[in-house]
Formats: sequence, C-alpha cells, structure tokens
Amino acid sequence: MRLRALSRFEVRSIDERARDEFGLSTLVLMENAGRGAAETIRSRVKSTSRVLIICGPGNNGGDGGVVARFLDCWGYQVEVVWLAEFDRLSADAKVQYHILEQSKIIQSCQTSIKSSLNRPNCLDGADWIIDAIFGTGLSRPVEGMFQTWIDWINSANKPVLSLDIPSGLDCDLGVPLGVSIHAKSTATFVSEKLGFLNPQAKDYTGEIQVIEIGAPRRLLNEYRVEDAGTQTNESKEYMP
Repeated sequence: MRLRALSRFEVRSIDERARDEFGLSTLVLMENAGRGAAETIRSRVKSTSRVLIICGPGNNGGDGGVVARFLDCWGYQVEVVWLAEFDRLSADAKVQYHILEQSKIIQSCQTSIKSSLNRPNCLDGADWIIDAIFGTGLSRPVEGMFQTWIDWINSANKPVLSLDIPSGLDCDLGVPLGVSIHAKSTATFVSEKLGFLNPQAKDYTGEIQVIEIGAPRRLLNEYRVEDAGTQTNESKEYMP
C-alpha cells in the first residue's frame, strides 16, 4: 500500500489511534520500528562495525534503544548515549534503557557539556552513528546541549542513519529548526513525511527508506495516495 506524505499532526494521530482504537501497544510499534531500522543497518554495514546510537529523551530515543538491542544480538559493537537523565525519559524509552542495562550494553546519560569545542571520543571512534535524538514532534528551534550534539555529529564526518526524520528537521516544512542532522540515510516510519517534499530536505535526509511498523491496514487506508485530495488543513501539500 502506497501512502502519501504525512504531516506532524497525522503521524501523532496514527500512533494515538493505533493505541486507543485498536489496542496496539506503543511498545509494539516501537519494537517494529526499531527492528526495521536495525535491519537497514544490517543490510549495509559489516557486523564488525562500531555503531554509536545517540538517543533523545522521547520515543525517538526509545526507537534507538531497540536498534541497539538488535545490533548487539547480531554481533555489532554498540554504544548508546542518552541525552537526558533516566528520570526524564519517556515511559517507553525507560523500558528500553532497562533492557539495555540488563543486557550489559554500554550506555550513558549526558546532560551537560563542558565545552562545545571538545567533541566526545565516542563520536570519533564510531564507524556509523544512529541519530535518535528528535522525532517528528519537534516544532521549536534546537538549542543548548542538543544543538551542540547535532553540530558534533555533523562535524564527525561519519555516516549517519536518522530514525524517522533527521533530528532538527521540521516535519511539515523540511527545513532546519536552527540546526539539523545531515544524514546519509533516513529510516522513516509508516510513510515519508510532508517536509520531505521540499527539495531542500534531501540535503538532510539522504537516501530515504520507509519502514513498516505494523499499524493496522484499516487505519492506514485513510492515508493512501488515492485519498490525497481529501487531506485536512493539517496535511496540505507542501508549499515553499
């Protein structure tokens, strides 16, 4: 089934309706998303590679935690950095943190930076970086520690896979909210995002691969390409 590009509003609506109307656990959706993204890495990166996963406090970070678990199972050298204290993580991200902890996967929480000039060694030692900092819900300019980490990732000159959307890129407009990850590729969930229609977004998304997460077909039928003429105000075609 080919779906049209989704707005920020529609992405949130699909997740909420899958949970509330169909009884589908958000942890199941997160598991499917993370597994699909991990398969993308597995198909193009040697299992001897060192993969660094940078996770934000929300569910995009939780997706990154799932990716870490599967890559660890497949023999990759994995390290996870959470850009928040544990008690600031979303409920589903906390679940992933606990699993990683019990699995003895290297992880740490970074909540401050001493100097933006001192890029962490973990970035330079990685063969690939997974960007799981911000998802589609971000709508305000990136600031502070998050801005610094995005700048660090971009300056590390390592291939980056972004989960769902490059962190810092506006979901609806396809322009940076101050700063944005420049990804080699983006594993986007359910369907491409409305902002991806902006030609300038390609500089940030790189190659785009759509990952199915198990949302019910009955729900997704409402977002088929054939229904593009019935879009709501929140999901109008991208206009430069």
